[in-house]
Amino acid sequence: MGSLSIWHWLIVLLVVVVVFGTKKLGNMGGDIGKAVKGFKDGVRGDDEKPPVPTQVAERTTIDGEAKEKTKF
Repeated sequence: MGSLSIWHWLIVLLVVVVVFGTKKLGNMGGDIGKAVKGFKDGVRGDDEKPPVPTQVAERTTIDGEAKEKTKF
């Protein structure tokens, strides 16, 4: 038995797509991404997490001068 060529991998990929379907594969990819993010957050620990704002920031206005609109 030698190493697998590109054709072997393409056939395996085709079989996986046929068995699971593209929608289910996309969902699995999203689930794996969420799991990896959760793992990273768990490993990082509570001390290194950025602070989560508890209240929504109040609306503020910005003082400044308005310039004329230019047409592009």
